[in-house]
Amino acid sequence: MGSHPHDLPMPVTAAGREGLEALLRTPRSSVVALDFDGTLAEIVPDPDQARAHPDAVAALSALAPEVGSVAVITGRPAGVAVRYGGFAGVPGLEHLVVLGHYGAERWDAVTGIVHAPAEHPGVAAVRAELPGFLDAIGAWRGTWIEEKGQALAVHTRRAQDPEGAFAALREPLAGLAARHGLMVEPGRAVLELRPPGMDKGVALTEYLAEVGASAVLYAGDDLGDLAAYSAVEKLRADGLPGLLVCSGSAEVPELAARADLILSGPGEVVAFLADLAAAVAA
Repeated sequence: MGSHPHDLPMPVTAAGREGLEALLRTPRSSVVALDFDGTLAEIVPDPDQARAHPDAVAALSALAPEVGSVAVITGRPAGVAVRYGGFAGVPGLEHLVVLGHYGAERWDAVTGIVHAPAEHPGVAAVRAELPGFLDAIGAWRGTWIEEKGQALAVHTRRAQDPEGAFAALREPLAGLAARHGLMVEPGRAVLELRPPGMDKGVALTEYLAEVGASAVLYAGDDLGDLAAYSAVEKLRADGLPGLLVCSGSAEVPELAARADLILSGPGEVVAFLADLAAAVAA
């Protein structure tokens, strides 16, 4: 399609600029992959109240028909991300894919069906043990458990000292998880206990291979997105152009330090996606 004149923000790295230009040059075989919480939806004290930014669906439905694929890769159950995103039955999103639980679950808009593995036995064991465990170590006040089906998450955002509670819980929860064959995935004021073997990097790499992507954009905001960043960096070294976008930078400087482009949060991410849709449709 040749190069496009556009008003998109310019990535600060040469690799990022190459990734953006490759996406603009070959949109029909490019993949736009996005985290959900903190990227398409604002971080809120109660994750059950999280919803996609009001302009997200419009931006995605404008972009999706112009690119090879749009994939949402999230630690949430796939069905929850679909509901909270408002993605089902939207014209233009017929081929959206949601990879939930770090890729262990998959929802395809074309079928509306979630494919999920059987529950890991360690998750059931931790589900039964976790309330008493938190109480026994004196960490119940201000923390709370989120049921995620294939995983469990302990949130500290409501604690009097969220960062202190988070730091104090990391080692005990890692021990609990290890006893039941699980791992701990840290996030923004949350520690998630989940089965090993899948992460956003694995999910993204496998999906890009499945669709034969010529370029990839990945946008995220949290520690769980570092694996996807590493995957894109490896793919770039192997010759696949890629653009790494960070949604916000204050809470997770590790991500911002590796990003090609930093946007201020979901509102700016969604505006960027709308502008990208206009650029590739030009």
